[in-house]
Amino acid sequence: MANQSDKNTKKPNIFVRMGRKLKETFSELKRVTWPSVPKVVRGTCVVLVVVTVFLLIVTGINYGLQELLHLITGIGA
Repeated sequence: MANQSDKNTKKPNIFVRMGRKLKETFSELKRVTWPSVPKVVRGTCVVLVVVTVFLLIVTGINYGLQELLHLITGIGA
C-alpha cells in the first residue's frame, strides 16, 4: 500500500514538466502585443543616439583627465 501512495504523490518526469511549461509559454506569447516596425526602428534610433552621446561624454572626460595627468607628471607628449 505504501508503494501505491508513493506513485500517486510522485511528480511527473522532467519531460512532462518541460512540456507543460513550454505550452504555457507559447500560450502567453500569443497574448503579447508586439510593437510595430516603425516603433522598433524609432526606439533603436533613440538608444543609438543616447549611447553615442554618453560615448562622447566619457571619451571627453577620459581625454581631459589624461591631459591633466600628463600636465601634472610631465610624462608623455
